[in-house]
Amino acid sequence: MSGSVTLAYDYPLFGVFWTTFWLFMWILWFFLLFRVIGDIFRDDQLNGWIKTGWIVFVIVLPFLGVFLYVLARGRGMGRREASRAQAQQEAFDAYVRRTAAKDAPRTTQADELTKLSQLRERGDISEEEFQRAKGKVLH
Repeated sequence: MSGSVTLAYDYPLFGVFWTTFWLFMWILWFFLLFRVIGDIFRDDQLNGWIKTGWIVFVIVLPFLGVFLYVLARGRGMGRREASRAQAQQEAFDAYVRRTAAKDAPRTTQADELTKLSQLRERGDISEEEFQRAKGKVLH
């Protein structure tokens, strides 16, 4: 064989840490890149030309473009993300309220009185309990 085989015990511990560090930085870099691109597209204050400029800058010079974007517009990224999350939460809450209002059974006083009289007829409640419950339903 012309090449040598590297075994696990031939790879120093510092090399493992160094490789892990660079792998982590590479993943972190892609995460940051996608966050910046997503923020560029979600920002309603930027017009199309400025968005295009930032995207070209981030793609042509990725490291410099992302770092300059974070420096120039980083503070707003957090505010935009928070307002987006708040808007999503409000939309979800409104959906839950609409759905719950549709599915909630509507009981009227007549329904409640009918149930009370059925309980009295079966002997589950006394006349005195029926009158108290009837008073609560009517008032």
